[in-house]
Amino acid sequence: MNHPIYRVTAFEHVGPYALRVSFNDGTAQTINFKSVLAGAVYRPLRDLKVFGQVQIDPEVHTLVWPNGADFDPATLHDWPEHAQAWAERAKQWELVPA
Repeated sequence: MNHPIYRVTAFEHVGPYALRVSFNDGTAQTINFKSVLAGAVYRPLRDLKVFGQVQIDPEVHTLVWPNGADFDPATLHDWPEHAQAWAERAKQWELVPA
């Protein structure tokens, strides 16, 4: 089975918690992460100063933050297909005490 390997090539901030993410296949997604910033790993990104520290990891070619938060580049590439499930998971993560 052959499936593409996506790599994040660039990003730009387009709003609070929102990034336009470009990929090696020439496509891009505009993603508002606000609804998924929950749980121990992603909750710290609610602080816009922390969220603004996003970078592209040079080895795995995805978005990463200093606290260790990241997203699989394939998930980012196909975000419209995954956004609802991530938002539902985030709601569950909010139920877990910090």
